[in-house]
This record gives sequence, structure tokens and C-alpha cells, in this order.
Amino acid sequence: MTRSSIELGDVTPHNIKQLKKLNTVVFPVSYNDKFYVDVLEAGELAKLAYYNDIVVGAVCCRIDTTDNKRRLYIMTLGCLSPYRRLGIGTIMFEHILNYAEKDGNFDSIFLHVQINNDGAIEFYKKFGFEIVDTKEQYYKRIEPADAHVLQKALRRKKPDSHNHAFSNGAVGDKKERRT
Repeated sequence: MTRSSIELGDVTPHNIKQLKKLNTVVFPVSYNDKFYVDVLEAGELAKLAYYNDIVVGAVCCRIDTTDNKRRLYIMTLGCLSPYRRLGIGTIMFEHILNYAEKDGNFDSIFLHVQINNDGAIEFYKKFGFEIVDTKEQYYKRIEPADAHVLQKALRRKKPDSHNHAFSNGAVGDKKERRT
């Protein structure tokens, strides 16, 4: 028996068409060209998921700074149906969570989910997300058109104890080594 391998890879101009195709199959809404231009610039916030070297899923996020908050917005996180329940979505979500925790300055992670998508709602609740709002008529061309807003609060890092305030208001910062 061979062991299955799940890996995440970067979204690049060479594989962006695979992401477009995947999104048309997985999601009931279509994404415009600007979405894909932004995804190409998203770095660690956009990943393709490979199962035994085949693209089967993807996650795409952006940083949202509305309402004087810094939040991570999951635009898409999806996997082809034959590959669901194999841990691929969990690996994609954990990548995003690790990114947010390493950054340390996000108030929360949030996303919109169609109100009848019980599988997605349960998936996110497993990671501590809560339904915090429902947007009526959020989707334009699909039914039901309403979406739940799911959110997971994060703890922001406290100011570094190595920072020292000077009397002139400047802040001294000891550089820390990154590994």
C-alpha cells in the first residue's frame, strides 16, 4: 500500500488556470479577473493543495482592515468532492492559522458561507469559528442568496518586552534572530 501525500504549493502564473478551473467546479459563484490578479500577489495567503501531485484544493485569503480592525478574510477554501474528508481542508486551514498566529497582529479570521452549506459550517465550527452575522442577499446569482459570517477571534501578541520607550517617544527595538 502506498502512502498518500498532501502538500501545499504556491499559486503562480503557470498554474493559475488550475486554480480557476478548481474554483468553477468547487464553488457556486464565479470569480472575476481581479480576484486572480490579487491571488497572484497574495504570497503565503494563496495556496494550491496537492494530493499525490494532483491539484485537488486551494485556499485564497486577503488582509481586511475595515472597522479599525486587522482581520484575515478567507475568500475561498475548497476541495474537490472526491478528496474531501482526507485532511486536505484541515491542512489548508492550519496553514492560514499558522500564518495569522506567526504574524500576531490579526484580531480574527472570518469568511462568508452560504446559509445551507452545512458541511462548511461544521468544518469551521470544528476550528472554533462562530456564526456572528447573517448577510441577506449576499450572493447575486445563487439560491439561497443569504450568507452567514463565520469568525474566529485571535489573541493579538502583546508588545514585545524587549521594546523600550525613550523619553522622546521613540521606541528602541532589540533585533531578534529568526530561524
